[in-house]
Amino acid sequence: MVADLGGALLVGGTSSDAGKSLVVAGLCRALARDGVRVAPFKAQNMSNNSVVTLDGGEIGRAQALQAFACGLEPSTRFNPVLLKPGSDRRSHVVLRGRPAGDVGARDYLAWRSRLREVVVEELAALRRDFDVVLCEGAGSVAEINLRRSDIANMGLAQAARLPVLLVTDIDRGGSLASLFGTTAILDPTDQALIAGYVVNKFRGDPTILEPGLQQVEAITGRRSLGVLPFADDLWLDAEDSLAAPVGRRVGPPLGPAGSGARL
Repeated sequence: MVADLGGALLVGGTSSDAGKSLVVAGLCRALARDGVRVAPFKAQNMSNNSVVTLDGGEIGRAQALQAFACGLEPSTRFNPVLLKPGSDRRSHVVLRGRPAGDVGARDYLAWRSRLREVVVEELAALRRDFDVVLCEGAGSVAEINLRRSDIANMGLAQAARLPVLLVTDIDRGGSLASLFGTTAILDPTDQALIAGYVVNKFRGDPTILEPGLQQVEAITGRRSLGVLPFADDLWLDAEDSLAAPVGRRVGPPLGPAGSGARL
């Protein structure tokens, strides 16, 4: 187990849309309010929803919001690799905010060393410039078929020796099994970096959940560090299909239209 945060932490997930972006944004805001010089970081994001930075680069929208939570302007430093899907099999690569070419699933292996060098270098620079850097993983940390080419989850955690906070979405069900299974399927060297768990989007009485969390701790040796309530009024731009409900607009709800509108 890694006890010393060393000024940086990786927030990983048991799945996509587990709440990683929101947890990072919340921690960024809390630390900034306490006067800590904090910055967000997502090594690699895959999304067509981007924000243009002041220098004309592109980053993921979640990293822009996290930057604002830190009291910072969005910067390409916070999301050095952005993959913008062009089809099911190919993506446009935006490297440090600038177009760098197209890549396919198999071609990506050829990019691996170059991209890993970029993200490790950028994270090291941020750690020199800020007291704390809060990193966000991508998808699930348990995608072991992608482990060799990973630069956003356990690959980054190993390269930078980051403790990992694992977030799960209990609203979708199966969270206790997901916490255990995600931890268990990792290589022992990756398991050693899992520092604790966060249960997100919980409805109801948390005391009912507590016995399950105690059993997970007994099995894995890792504590649940927090249970976050489900909150309908919290919103981040959707970055993948799990966060975009069918038949509903992507984004915050529209307000009443006209004087006769009814909610």
